[in-house]
Amino acid sequence: MNIPNILTSVRIFMIPILVAVYYLPWEGRYYTCAIIFALAAITDWLDGFLARKLDQSTAFGAFFDPVADKLMVSIALVLLVASYSNPLLTLASAVIVGREIVISALREWMAEMGKRASVAVSYIGKLKTTMQMLAIFILLGSRPGTLEAHVGEAVLIAAALLTLWSMYVYLKAAWPELMSKESHKN
Repeated sequence: MNIPNILTSVRIFMIPILVAVYYLPWEGRYYTCAIIFALAAITDWLDGFLARKLDQSTAFGAFFDPVADKLMVSIALVLLVASYSNPLLTLASAVIVGREIVISALREWMAEMGKRASVAVSYIGKLKTTMQMLAIFILLGSRPGTLEAHVGEAVLIAAALLTLWSMYVYLKAAWPELMSKESHKN
């Protein structure tokens, strides 16, 4: 266990804390959840930075880091969908989670084919991630129905649109392999 992997583990341990705080009958839960999520997002950036800077990249970290990210985002979105009861927020959340499943499967399949580089993280993927993290931060920190919550909802919808665009970019890059007869022999 090196520092980046410890930070990733901390992010996983923050998930049940986020859920527990979210359901506390306490007015400060909104800001506290936003802070917990922000700390998780910071550890996500920091573990990657430190892994590169300290040359501490590991196979475990390469597997565990994206799992931790997807768990934190998916669980936060489930919490928000449950309390906001907004069809657009629900649809945006479903698009984000669905895209993560599709692209994770695509990356795994492409890696098996030795073509993982053709579906590497792109600029649009990074922009999508930044927008969805900002949206979730705003939504967790806001009481549903407030102006801040409406801003968060709009940012999440924009993130969902970027999510669709980034999925299109990845699928377009992988399309020749998806349609190749050679790739279907497995």
